[in-house]
Amino acid sequence: MLEFETPKGSTPFEPEELEQLIPAHTTNMAQLNEAEQLNISEASLWALGRRRLNVLNEKFAKSLHKRMFGDVWRWAGTFRTRPVNIGNVEAYEVGIRLRQLFDDVQHWIDNAVYEPDEIAARPHHGLTVIHPFPNGNGRHARLMTDIVLKNMARPVFTWGSSVDLASQGDVRNQYLTALRAADSHDIGPLVAFCRS
Repeated sequence: MLEFETPKGSTPFEPEELEQLIPAHTTNMAQLNEAEQLNISEASLWALGRRRLNVLNEKFAKSLHKRMFGDVWRWAGTFRTRPVNIGNVEAYEVGIRLRQLFDDVQHWIDNAVYEPDEIAARPHHGLTVIHPFPNGNGRHARLMTDIVLKNMARPVFTWGSSVDLASQGDVRNQYLTALRAADSHDIGPLVAFCRS
């Protein structure tokens, strides 16, 4: 059985998830990261290549995740079925909580409840709390956030100057600290980080 050490703050792989790995040549975390990044780059070009309508729904969220990870994982685009150590949402609540989040975001946009950057940062945090998929949630949440910004005719976030947030380091630690502040209802650090 393959074993991959995941970065601090990431969801560790379960053995049954690793059995769903598509590229047979992948034997370590570096190769897995490379395969995922290639798939994510293609999905980003598709997602941000033009304005996408009807993105605030479960179908689009699953479709985007499938585009981001479908060449690497057989479970791409399907909701998780097990508890995770991140967030506090049970697996059976994922669909309901996503619908609530997306409805809130649409209300915030329609009624200009917050400034655009805060409107985008709030669903990003919400997606990381809900943690809908077995893995890839942070990367999925960041791309979903950028799509929301693009649909509001705003520039996408720089996410700590485009450093690879899936890898260990100071910028990742700043990101995780900002997410923890948002957990305590202080969205300011996350908004600031997203534009840093």
